[in-house]
Formats: sequence, structure tokens, C-alpha cells
Amino acid sequence: MAKNITIIGSGTWGVALANLALDAGCSVRVWSHSTQEIEYIKENHSIPNLKGLIVSDAILFYSDIGEAVKDADYVLVAVASQYLRTTVTSMKGLIREDAIVITATKGIEESTLMTMSDIISEVLEIGENRVVALSGPSHAEEVALRMPTCIVSSCVDERVAKDVQALLRTPYMRIYTNVDIKGVELCGAIKNVLAMACGISSGLGYGDNAKAAIITRGIAELSRLGRACGCLEDTFSGLTGIGDLIVTATSVHSRNNKFGRLLGEGYTVEDALKEVGMVVEGVHAIKPALLLAKKYGVEMPLVDAVNKAVFEHQNCKEVVRGLFERESKSE
Repeated sequence: MAKNITIIGSGTWGVALANLALDAGCSVRVWSHSTQEIEYIKENHSIPNLKGLIVSDAILFYSDIGEAVKDADYVLVAVASQYLRTTVTSMKGLIREDAIVITATKGIEESTLMTMSDIISEVLEIGENRVVALSGPSHAEEVALRMPTCIVSSCVDERVAKDVQALLRTPYMRIYTNVDIKGVELCGAIKNVLAMACGISSGLGYGDNAKAAIITRGIAELSRLGRACGCLEDTFSGLTGIGDLIVTATSVHSRNNKFGRLLGEGYTVEDALKEVGMVVEGVHAIKPALLLAKKYGVEMPLVDAVNKAVFEHQNCKEVVRGLFERESKSE
């Protein structure tokens, strides 16, 4: 019997995951706050930013969140991080008591330094063994076209992680499991900031040497923070760490990389955001990352450099030059 899954959010990632779930044999519903967006999808069987994807009539769309999550075995949240708490609050008391909640949102809440799974567990008052984080190198544009992809299902309860692994497995989607959900979510949020650093470097006209250095030292920063937070070292050298950073820092599909490149080319923050035209999650992860680094006494010079470029409006060339002029320590 097909499992019922509700996708919360009808953006590119939400619709790509809805298509994946349908291919995996699930009965799929999608919730959107916008009736106008739903009508567009129903009429055109597509969404503007996912070229080549035909949205099946088998995927049902709802604007009433209560109707959308009713009787769902799984609820997968795929909204922007700054809207996650509000959206999840609107689901409180509406989902089944035994439903598994999956987050495909990458971020850290600035006011609390909570991860997305932390917020879900707190707001819905459910145990962490019922919350799964889905992460890894997975641009929606490629998943929508059924291109080969590997991601990670992470939960403190490995049985639940494996349950979601089996739920969404398809010939083009291979899913691994990981019990280090904290590490997985730290990687998912902060790799966006590091990808912006790579974009800034490219926008300044620097080459592959600089990009390789930023990616490699970025993983070192992530690993230091992860160890301080009690995460598993292997998480940062796996798909959700180095894998996700590589794809976000190098792909033409990456909003964070594009935003950074525009800054490097001389755009203002406001104009760069307008040019990208979609949510740039890395912008919202900068300050939480630095607050976590301060809390645990960890140095994160790359994240600090992006903060200087984005929020302190310092000259990008001077910021990057400062990184390479820092006194080197042992690798």
C-alpha cells in the first residue's frame, strides 16, 4: 500500500521532492501558502524555475495546511529557513501522532541557534526520534530531471532514518543514512556561506587555485565547529559535508555561489539578491554560524570574511586579500 506523504512548500525543492516521492511510489500532496502559485502549477503542469519537469496530475495541491497534512504518514518540510518556525507552528495539532516529519530545509535560527529539526521537535512537541533531516549534494534542477543523485537521511534513531531511506529510494536517487543529525544540519547551513565565499573569489576574477583553497579550508572550519558541538568527524568528510559544499560552491545552479560572484563583481547586496531572484539561504546562515563559533570558541575566518562583505559592506577584494595574508598555521 502506498505511503501518504505531504510536502510543505511548493518551491523548486519542494516540487522536485514531490516528483521524487511520486516516482518512489508514494501518494503525494503538496501544500503552498499561495493559491495563485497552485493555480499556475495546475494549469501549466510546471513551475517557472524547474525547466523540463512536468508536474503530474497525480500530485495533489492544497492551500489549506490542515487538509494537506490530514492522514499523512510523512510530512516533509521544504520551506525557506526563515519561514520554517511559523509554517511548522501552523501544523501543530494537525498531523498524526505517529507521523514522521522530515526537514529538507537547511539553516540555523539566529535567535536561538537551533537547527531546523530542533525547531520542528520543539514546536510540534514530538521526540527527536520522529524527525529526519534530508541533506546532501542535490540541486532541485537535476533531481527534477531524474539525474543520478546521492543524499543522506539522518535521524538519531537509525531505524527511522532507514525508513525514510526506503521511502524515497528510486533508480536515480541513492540515499545513505547517518545518526549525526546535528552534524548533517550544521553542514547544510554553513556550506551555503562557504559557497558564497567561493563566489566572491570568482567574481573578483580569481581562479581554481583560490576556489580549491576556500573549499578545503572551509571544510576545516566546518569540522572544527562540528567537533566542538559534539558531532561525528565522518559527517564532514561525507556527502552532507564536502559533497554538498563542492556542488554548492561550483554549480551553475547554486544561488549562494551566484550571489557571492555578483558581490565580487561589484553588485550591492540588495542588487545581488534581486539579480538572483530566489531565496539565498546562506545570507541567513552567516550570523548564526558566527554566533555558534563564538559560543564554542572556534575560529571561522572564511565565514567572518563573508560577514564583512555582506553585512559590514567591506570591499570584497580587501576581504579576500586579508584571508590570504593571514598568518598560516599547520594544516
